[in-house]
Amino acid sequence: MKLYDSKLAPNPRRVRIFLAEKGISVPTVQVDIGKGESRKPPYIEKNPLGGLPMLELDDGTCIAESVAICRYFEATQPNPPLMGTDAADQGVVEMWQRRMEFELFRNVTGCFQNTHDFFKGRIEQVPAYGEICRKAGRARLAWLDGEIAKRPFIAGGRYTIADITALCAIDFGRVVDIRIADDQKNLARWYETVSTRPSAKA
Repeated sequence: MKLYDSKLAPNPRRVRIFLAEKGISVPTVQVDIGKGESRKPPYIEKNPLGGLPMLELDDGTCIAESVAICRYFEATQPNPPLMGTDAADQGVVEMWQRRMEFELFRNVTGCFQNTHDFFKGRIEQVPAYGEICRKAGRARLAWLDGEIAKRPFIAGGRYTIADITALCAIDFGRVVDIRIADDQKNLARWYETVSTRPSAKA
């Protein structure tokens, strides 16, 4: 088993934090996205969309997409539970995970892809859309600050994959000036808690 990883990208970090919380160690292969290695053979032959991370099992099965990889490890090592416990809890965690992915993470990466020099010449950038994403990302942080006023973590009373996704989005958001505002005290409290966990250094 090996995990194809990139220290530069936020999606692989989600998996690294998830594994650190589980106490799971997996050999990694660093893929240089700056040189486009994820878009060339032999990597592209294993993952045709060229995204990172990707988990390759011992039998050759390849699992791409961050949450799919996390689901694999949640099933093989259920404790500590990061994706919910019973049916109701799993539903709530999945709801908040998807909200963090679609409402926050997606806007951060959309802004980065469409406004940052890293992607110039790599994709067709639409700067106006990037600015829309920046505005939406900031608005979602303000919304989230209100949502977590009465609970310690994103999905409730326990740290979950929703917190991991939000943490990675917010950390990466600093690159494009999407960040926690001074008046967002609930988010600041939450961020202090999750960013000081040992797993956040993964």
